[in-house]
Amino acid sequence: MIIDIVIRYAHFLGIFVIFAAVLGQHLLLKGTVPRAAVAKAQRFDIAYAVAVVVVLATGLLQWFSGSKPAVFYTSNPVFHAKLTCFFVVGLVSAYPSVFMGRNKKGDPGDLVIIPKGLIHCIRLELLLLVLMPLLAVIMSKGLGIPVEKP
Repeated sequence: MIIDIVIRYAHFLGIFVIFAAVLGQHLLLKGTVPRAAVAKAQRFDIAYAVAVVVVLATGLLQWFSGSKPAVFYTSNPVFHAKLTCFFVVGLVSAYPSVFMGRNKKGDPGDLVIIPKGLIHCIRLELLLLVLMPLLAVIMSKGLGIPVEKP
């Protein structure tokens, strides 16, 4: 029971770090910014990557060895929607990650133009990250689990 609590708590902490990292990127990367801001946003991206590993690992632990049977998650389409959101966030985050990696080096005072598409990617990430807890609450209440007819 204690291990399950620790796993869930680590899962929540990882989610908070992911959201904070993406929000930090959103606040830093607007319009034209100094290269130093891009380097700082890239550090947020590193924290994001570490947190994604934590969330994925603790999520898999909950799915396959948690207090609820795996079928609780596997048979629930709401869980699949949540998982899809998680992977879409990961895919969408690739563009900002590559951009920051390419543009962090150089004179910290140089100005870097942030493409509007990058800002839209970060906003999409934030939107999906806000949607995921709603899906988790819906899922935890058992909604979406097929009801077997007697």
